[in-house]
Amino acid sequence: MKRTNCYIYTRVSTLMQTEGYSLDAQKEALIRYATANDFRVAGEYCDAGRSGKSISGRPQFMQMLEDIKNKKDDISFVLVFKLSRFGRNAADVLTSLRTLQSNGANLICVNDGIDSSKDTGKLIITLLSAVAEIERENILEQTMEGRKQKAREGKWNGGFAPYGYKLVDGKLEVAEDEAEIIKLIYKQFITTNMGLNGVANWLNNQGYKKKLRQNHKYEGFKVSFIKCVIDNPVYCGKIAFGRRKTEKINGTEDKTRIVNSDEYILSQGIHEAIISEEDWNIAQAKRVETGHAYEKKYNLDRQHILTGLIKCPICGAGLTGNFSRKHSNDLYDRFYYHCKHGRFLSDGKKCNYKKNWPQEDVNAAVERVICSLVNNPDFANAMKSQIGENLDITNLENEIKNLKAQLRKKESNKNSLISQIDNLDPDEVYYDKKYNDMDARLNNFYCEMEELEELISESEKRLENIRQQLINEETVYNYLIFFEKYYSQFTDGEKKAFMQALIQKIEIFEEKQENGLFLKSITFKFPMYFNSRYVTDLSLTDENTVETVVLLSQQK
Repeated sequence: MKRTNCYIYTRVSTLMQTEGYSLDAQKEALIRYATANDFRVAGEYCDAGRSGKSISGRPQFMQMLEDIKNKKDDISFVLVFKLSRFGRNAADVLTSLRTLQSNGANLICVNDGIDSSKDTGKLIITLLSAVAEIERENILEQTMEGRKQKAREGKWNGGFAPYGYKLVDGKLEVAEDEAEIIKLIYKQFITTNMGLNGVANWLNNQGYKKKLRQNHKYEGFKVSFIKCVIDNPVYCGKIAFGRRKTEKINGTEDKTRIVNSDEYILSQGIHEAIISEEDWNIAQAKRVETGHAYEKKYNLDRQHILTGLIKCPICGAGLTGNFSRKHSNDLYDRFYYHCKHGRFLSDGKKCNYKKNWPQEDVNAAVERVICSLVNNPDFANAMKSQIGENLDITNLENEIKNLKAQLRKKESNKNSLISQIDNLDPDEVYYDKKYNDMDARLNNFYCEMEELEELISESEKRLENIRQQLINEETVYNYLIFFEKYYSQFTDGEKKAFMQALIQKIEIFEEKQENGLFLKSITFKFPMYFNSRYVTDLSLTDENTVETVVLLSQQK
């Protein structure tokens, strides 16, 4: 006589499941039942550390259903220890049961005494699976309410302690070595004109290092870290809970996402504050004030033509354009190039180059040098051989591609972590600790992703600007041939685009020389014909060069 074939399925939500529900205990009970009923175990399927919330997160369960559909072993029953091991979601339980029965199999819950092949079996399964789901939701709600109450009482809700604190018996205590950095961040942010990026750069330039710990693997300071510190009320002695919430994604059955919540608990914590509430409020006011782009207060048509191209003679940074408003005794706005004075050199000393170079003088000097080059009778023919491909934007495109790849990886890791959080079983002993640890890791993912998104946005803007203003070498060449005729008719924006396409950098002296010279050298982005040869670096300190430039400038 042919024996009845069956599959056995075991599941625990955590590998540390309590005795009585362990995998070995479940398997032993199922094999004992199969033997007593003369069933032949044709296959064993086990999901260790998997929640019963959804079958999609249980690969062995899905494989078992697939094998049943394919009539792999021609089974008649699936044995589980309890209905909750088969699933906790009523819809999933009934759908899976329908799959079994449509393929000639039934479900037996050994410990519950339920057999779906019996008349009352399916009804009992329907009722118990619905009860199990309601119970699970109640447990989640009770757990969440407990965490909310804990927050209302000002207690830490678990997870990694924020930087500046340490956990002692589940309570936050100030970590003095880390707290000094927190104080410094707030001091720099609220007492200077530095933004988040400025504070991060200042800390890194000063040589400060972040203490490495579970959720901090990078010694330097990123903008995302500074933002998290400034935005976290824990540092002024508060406890915030529920600032992010899980939201179901429309059009999906069980997919969710984490979003910011406008309504959350904010209560006075029992821990010691690192900064005063007054300083916290000042920081938040500045965040609101600086959280949007400033409108330019000068003529929008005005462009700083050589900004970034001229290098500081002290620290080598690109000089930036700025302006001063006209006064009652001065009818004009004054535009100039200057070093930002906040840059630190490799030896830790601060760049203190404070000279302002009038833009009108510098722009005119550079124009005169270019005029001297293009006035050479052989320039046109010589430059034709140097016309090449468009300015290279490959590096920037690759940079954006790499950043997006990093973001996709972070997104994947984040989604995996969310799935793990969703699959946690509230019944397990260490549910709270696991949830809190995962929640802390999730917050860190969001900070890192936000930083990557900002970098991608900045890089894409740069790429778009380059593409919009892109002038290839042939176009630059054509402009050069008619430089004197057309350059004066360009708008400031066109002049800036032209210079950015032509010049790599401009070096200057700290002060104007006795002969009036202040330009030291110009480095071009492609070879320029000069003195019967092609040059990329044009030194303006060499006597022959100066003499030639002056001579060519006079030949008009």
